[in-house]
Amino acid sequence: MSLLDLRASNLGQEHVAHAHSHHQLILATCGVTELAIEGVGDRVTGGRGCLIPCAHHHEYKGDGRNRTLVLDVSLDALDDRRDGDSLQRLFERPRFFPVSPRLNHLAVTLMAQLEQFPALHSEIAALLLRALYLQLEDELPSNTSASLAGRRSGERIDLRRLDEWIDRHLADEIRVDQLAALCALSPGHFHALFRDMTGVTPVAYVQQRRLDHARALVQHSGLSLGHIAVLVGFRDQGSFSRAYRRHFDISPSIERRDR
Repeated sequence: MSLLDLRASNLGQEHVAHAHSHHQLILATCGVTELAIEGVGDRVTGGRGCLIPCAHHHEYKGDGRNRTLVLDVSLDALDDRRDGDSLQRLFERPRFFPVSPRLNHLAVTLMAQLEQFPALHSEIAALLLRALYLQLEDELPSNTSASLAGRRSGERIDLRRLDEWIDRHLADEIRVDQLAALCALSPGHFHALFRDMTGVTPVAYVQQRRLDHARALVQHSGLSLGHIAVLVGFRDQGSFSRAYRRHFDISPSIERRDR
């Protein structure tokens, strides 16, 4: 899945139940879909949309006549955006929300654009996400509410435990919802509290640990750079070398040569 994956769908009459590791926005331009999140149900129509945070079980059944925009939002997408902290507030909790006529008109227009220019799905998705945030902004918790609540209650994340888990899984994909589950927190609350404690996002923190371990291997082992890349979770040596150079301002091959 790309960071922002928007598609136009017709949700059929079969019953579907699942959960996934990304956030999801569902807007309909016509028709009806019956949808329930953790047992709380409502209808998705042209006048009512739905936000589903990652890892929340949900089930749905369409009427077969709906036209529906489904936007999958990876947690990395929010970390990569300048306004990611604000947009994360959209997914603090599951919600059904009223769709204004203006937002519905935009959804209809964007669906037509998406069908005509599918290669622009990420740009169209970003526009839709921003428009929804502007509609719901006044109803959302403040940017700092989660971190302030954590400070007031003395809530802390056990970084030592997280570090140990991350270091055991450096070769694997590490998702924010996995780290949040280790701390018994929702992904949104974990993200805000983690950033408040460390000054960086969880994704950036994991990347730092990957690269710190890689540097030790570059400097003190005879392993090939390709092997090191795999051991610390990069898909290939090229992406590893680019990340290494951005982080340490020197390429791994030059650092090894000059050691």
